Amino acid sequence: MADVFEEEAEAEPTVSIHEYLKDVEDQELEADLVLGGDEGKECTYTKGYMKRQAIFSCLTCTPDGNAGVCTACSLSCHDGHEIVELWTKRNFRCDCGNSKFGEFFCKLFPNKDIENVENSYNHNFKGSYCTCGRPYPDPEAEEQVEMIQCCICEDWFHEEHIGLESSDEIPRDEEGEPLYEDFICQVCSAVCSFLTLYPQTIWAAIRQHETTKATPTNVTKDKAVLEDAPTPCGSSEKLDNRISSSESTKVNCPVTVASSETVSVGKDLLVGENSGKNTDSNQCIQGAGPSTQCVVRVDLVVSPPLVEKSKPMFLSKNWRDVLCRCEKCGNFYTQKGIGFLLDKEDSIAEYEKMAKEKRDEKLQQQEGVELNFLNKLGHVEKMEILNGIADMKNEIHSFLESFDSSKPITSEDVHQVFENLAKKRRRMP
Repeated sequence: MADVFEEEAEAEPTVSIHEYLKDVEDQELEADLVLGGDEGKECTYTKGYMKRQAIFSCLTCTPDGNAGVCTACSLSCHDGHEIVELWTKRNFRCDCGNSKFGEFFCKLFPNKDIENVENSYNHNFKGSYCTCGRPYPDPEAEEQVEMIQCCICEDWFHEEHIGLESSDEIPRDEEGEPLYEDFICQVCSAVCSFLTLYPQTIWAAIRQHETTKATPTNVTKDKAVLEDAPTPCGSSEKLDNRISSSESTKVNCPVTVASSETVSVGKDLLVGENSGKNTDSNQCIQGAGPSTQCVVRVDLVVSPPLVEKSKPMFLSKNWRDVLCRCEKCGNFYTQKGIGFLLDKEDSIAEYEKMAKEKRDEKLQQQEGVELNFLNKLGHVEKMEILNGIADMKNEIHSFLESFDSSKPITSEDVHQVFENLAKKRRRMP
């Protein structure tokens, strides 16, 4: 019989209090990052086409996957339905209750337009992802693998399906964490081939076993281009020569460009003598306004780079700040439907930063509410609460002192702590 109890005890899942609290905190933070701090109390329809928000697809109401709803509507209007979590979508307006839902009306804000014509939909809304069109989580997969989202089309991809020969080509640190801020899929990289005209610093570094050296001819050519290249906002000052004349590291561009004229722009293009000063050039790099002279010196609308073979792109942190903001390049971004790249708030990094700020603000407000509640109580009520907290601390402390630290804490142990605490409270006069 004793052996049976020992086997049941071993079979019971156990976790330490610290691990449990850490897991709860991590889950809350992850939820806040995905939802952008949205508490899901009000439909976001009145906010129009939001730059970025969490979106859900209800396959119960719209099996064709041609509609999306906000967080609040997913909770209030579609509770119990088959919901697909889409993480975030840009420039989207809540569809809940419009013509795509038939006779179903939104409970939170029923007075909506028939259709949100500016919304974009892809196969994610049907619960399909990647070039393979599989769902996530995949019921047929033995193990769910992590997927990568393209910052242009916003589809999700399995690493083995993004067009690389090996996953080793994905920029990661030694612990396997991503070194890139944004990813552009193989299809969208054709539209973004103009990025190959920018400094190598916009690409996330890929760890390589060997470094290929450029020929002296290429080094001389790149050096000459750098010396004559204009600063981002049209300054005529020559740039400092900071490239060694003896050798240069060959940049592995993710897109092979075929053109009669190759425009080469080096890393020092963005570092002039006025670096760090409050100049027009510095403001342009930060996206304060359009520049008067093109950084890439190519009219992308008239002669965009021709692509021989597209490969996925991995961009480094703050790469959007480098993008040219002259009128011609701006027209090109608009024509290709990628003007959002100039909006720093569009990035996932900024979205998560905003979510963390909202979370911190919410926690501070909760602490303030708790403090105000305590201050409004009378002396007797305050002492009752404080004594209760002290008793709980003492009981937990006593338990931990007498407990064998080599053993895991079970649910039975936790119940015993609260039972002992209840007995002590009942014995009090």
